[in-house]
Amino acid sequence: MVLTANDRAIARFTMLGHALVHWFETSIPIFLVVWLASFDVSVAVLGVVVALGYAPFGLGALPGGILADRVGPKRLILACLLGMSASFVGLALAGVADSIYAVAVALCCWGIAASVYHPAGLSLISTGVADRGTVFAYHGIAGNVGIALGPFVTATLLIVLEWHLVALVLALPGLLAVAYGLRATFDPMAETETEAGAGTLSLVSLLANSRALFASAFAVVFVIVTFEGLFYRGVLTYLPEILTDLPAVGDLTLASGLEGIDAAFYVYVGLLVVGMAGQYAGGKAIARIRPARGLAAIFTLLALLALAFVPVTALGLAATLAYCAVLGFFLFAIQPFYQEAVAVSTPPEGRGLSYGYTYLGEFGLGATSIALGGVVLGWSLTAFFAMLTGFALVGAALATALAVGVGPTRETARSSGETRE
Repeated sequence: MVLTANDRAIARFTMLGHALVHWFETSIPIFLVVWLASFDVSVAVLGVVVALGYAPFGLGALPGGILADRVGPKRLILACLLGMSASFVGLALAGVADSIYAVAVALCCWGIAASVYHPAGLSLISTGVADRGTVFAYHGIAGNVGIALGPFVTATLLIVLEWHLVALVLALPGLLAVAYGLRATFDPMAETETEAGAGTLSLVSLLANSRALFASAFAVVFVIVTFEGLFYRGVLTYLPEILTDLPAVGDLTLASGLEGIDAAFYVYVGLLVVGMAGQYAGGKAIARIRPARGLAAIFTLLALLALAFVPVTALGLAATLAYCAVLGFFLFAIQPFYQEAVAVSTPPEGRGLSYGYTYLGEFGLGATSIALGGVVLGWSLTAFFAMLTGFALVGAALATALAVGVGPTRETARSSGETRE
C-alpha cells in the first residue's frame, strides 16, 4: 500500500514528536553525571530528583489518553512539544540559579508534558492513517533516532558548553517542531467516522469506557503490553552495565582519539540502530501477519534470546556483537505489533483512552522490572536473564491465547470497515 498524502503528513508530524520525546528523555541521565559534580547533594537525593521527571512520564499516560479523546491528538502533541521545550528552558534557568530544587521542578514539568505524547501520537496514527503498519514502523524508527541521539548530542555538547547552556540548546529543536506543527495540515480522523475531540472528561463516561475496554480483547492486550514493558525496560536499563562487565566487550579496541570512552556504549547504540530495522520490518509485516500471532512468535524468540545471553556472550566478541544485533532487531520489531493489536481491539472514539492504558502498562507497570532487575542482577547474571525469559514466556502464552480465542477475524473486521482482532 502506498502512503496517502494524509498518511505522510501524519507520519512526519508524529515522527518528529516521537523523536523529540526520547531526545529529551535520554539526555537526563547524562546530565545526572554533571549534577553530581555541580550540586552538593547525594546520589540518593539526585535519584529522587530524576524520578520526579520519569514518574509522571509513565503515570501521566492515562490522563494523556483521556485528553487526546477530548481535545484531539494534534493539539495535545503541540502542547507536549511546547511543554517539554519550556521545561528544558526552565532547566537552563535552574542551572543559572544553581538550584537543585529548580532542577526538580523543571524535570517534573518535563515528565508531565512528555507523558501525553504516546497516547496522543498513537491515537492519531490509528484513526488518521490508512497504512497503519508502515507509519507505526516509521514512528518507532524515529523514536530510536531520538533515543540514540539524545545522549550522544548531550555528551558531545557538554565537552564545550556548561550544562545549563546545553539544556537550552536541546530545547531549540522542540520549539522548531512546534512551529512546524502549527503549519502542518492533515485529517486526524480520516479512517473513521468519528469526529476529533468527540470524547468527554466526565467520571461517569471514563468509568463506562474503561469497563467496556476491559470487557473486550483489550484486557488481554493490556497485560501483554505490560509484560513487553517489563522485558523492554529490564533489558534497556541494565544492558549497558552488563555489557561493560563482559570480558568480550572489554577486548574491543576503539580507534585512536577515543581512548577512555566505554566501548559498551557503542555496542549499545549499535543495538538501538539495528532496532530501527526491526521497527520497519515489524510494521511492514502487520499487513501479512495478524498482530496476536506476531506477538506470540516474537515473544518466543525473545525468551530464547534471554536464555542464550550467558552462553553466547561467553563465545567472544563476534558472537556478542551478533547476539546484540539480533536482540535489538526483535526487541523493537515487537512494538508495531502491540500498537496494532490495540488499534484492532478498541473503538476509534476511545483510542486515546486505550493507548493511555497501554502506555501506563508499558512505561508505568513495566518500569517495575527496573527495581526487580536490580535485586535479581545482584544474585547473578543467569538469574536476571531467567527473569526476562519468564516475562517473555508469559507474553507469548497470552498472545497465543489471544490469537486462538478472542475477537473476530481480521478479514471479518475489514469487511465491516474497521479492523478488529
